[in-house]
Amino acid sequence: MEDQYAIEMLGITKRFPGIIANDNITLRVKKGEIHALLGENGAGKSTLMSVLFGLYQPEEGIIKKDGVEVNIKNPNDANALGIGMVHQHFKLVECFTVLDNIIMGVEPNKFGFLQKKEAHDKVMALSEKYGLHVDPDALIEDITVGMQQRTEILKMLYRENEILIFDEPTAVLTPQEIDELMQIMKNLAAEGKSILFISHKLNEIMAVADRCTVLRKGKYIGTVNTKDTTMEELSAMMVGRNINFKVDKDECKPGDVVLDVKNLSVASKLHKNDAVKNVSFNVKRGEIVCIAGIDGNGQTELVYGLTGLAPVSNGKITLCGKDITRAPIRKRNLLGISHIPEDRHKYGLVLDYSLEDNLVLQRYFEPEFTDKAGFLRRKNIRKYAERLIEQYDVRSGQGPVTIARSMSGGNQQKAIVAREIDKDPELLIAVQPTRGLDIGAIEYIHKQLVAQRDSGKAVLLVSLELDEVMDVPDRILVMYEGEIVGELDPKKTTEEELGLYMAGAKRDEVKQ
Repeated sequence: MEDQYAIEMLGITKRFPGIIANDNITLRVKKGEIHALLGENGAGKSTLMSVLFGLYQPEEGIIKKDGVEVNIKNPNDANALGIGMVHQHFKLVECFTVLDNIIMGVEPNKFGFLQKKEAHDKVMALSEKYGLHVDPDALIEDITVGMQQRTEILKMLYRENEILIFDEPTAVLTPQEIDELMQIMKNLAAEGKSILFISHKLNEIMAVADRCTVLRKGKYIGTVNTKDTTMEELSAMMVGRNINFKVDKDECKPGDVVLDVKNLSVASKLHKNDAVKNVSFNVKRGEIVCIAGIDGNGQTELVYGLTGLAPVSNGKITLCGKDITRAPIRKRNLLGISHIPEDRHKYGLVLDYSLEDNLVLQRYFEPEFTDKAGFLRRKNIRKYAERLIEQYDVRSGQGPVTIARSMSGGNQQKAIVAREIDKDPELLIAVQPTRGLDIGAIEYIHKQLVAQRDSGKAVLLVSLELDEVMDVPDRILVMYEGEIVGELDPKKTTEEELGLYMAGAKRDEVKQ
């Protein structure tokens, strides 16, 4: 029966300093199936897929394709075997266009001349066929994270790969885009392609996968048919305990206004119009306010304006009664803003710094961490980092001295959350705080947000996750085309109504 498997990974072991990322794992994927790979952050899922894609070489084990043993030394070998991968952290050249990124390495040419029009037409045909609409001439650095995701998927389809690895593909997509992607995956499987789908989202796995393999702390736990299991059983296999899927929180008791935004406009990097248009709202102590909307409707620019990452073109921002409209980023931080950014690599971490240095990035100049002569108090920094690592369960191979780049995406996120919450802010701005996290970590971070609220802090949550938007906040503000078009009470609204506001089909006069 060996020939029914498109891919077999047999007894794979991969070690890094201080950690066995994959411990004798066996994974078999049938032809034409969607096979989910489930596990906590740092369980070894991305490492296993990176071994299959040739980014890492295993110390032990073999890989077979269509029953024949293969040696995959690098991604070019993987591509030659028809294996493609969409990475959780995209592998795109920021200063190149969407089209250039898609065709890179397989550029069509005639007599040595690049045939751009031929490539353009093929990309547009693929984007039309699979509903992955992109602007081929836009620069990667100017497009949303969701659009970058589509570029990665088109890159794989352009190469006509038959084994497709999706590493957390829905982490940055809107509910509508997720539904579309699920349909795309089903269509690809129906065409005979084999799909490996890494996800933390159990409802997506139940909806789209034929079988699911669970890893825990680098070890193989088991493979099940999704139709024969439940979300509760899968979550218990994944984290070794039962998970509460609902956010427990008491009634909100709003206090004074912490953040007051009046007639705010922020320019767009992409075009001449403002990305944020004349927006006004406030966030009070003891409440969580969520900015909801489909990706690309001004949420990113709004946060940049509030945190100082981008200048505002008009309006006023007040924090605890102080005007911070033109204040530099450090001053905003010192006045009490914490920011969990949307792009953890660009704005959250210095990837080649150690974990401990990342954890004191915004506080290293405080007397606790720097002496009067200006030298860092390394012992204090180490002690502080060890406390946060333990408190927030940040898993890394070498503890505080681990280089941030080598950590799993979910543990990088936990480190940022730990740093920002531990600053004891007046206002916590959390943008996609659970992006790429497993259900255990999501449960933990939601509890942290609610704890901030209950301790009298103001929390501004920006999320694309419908479950999160409905469960966590006390108020929902919906953004559409740079404006706030609705204010909703999560206890009184439905996902359908929220979806209509997000799509611009409904709008109301928002009460200030």
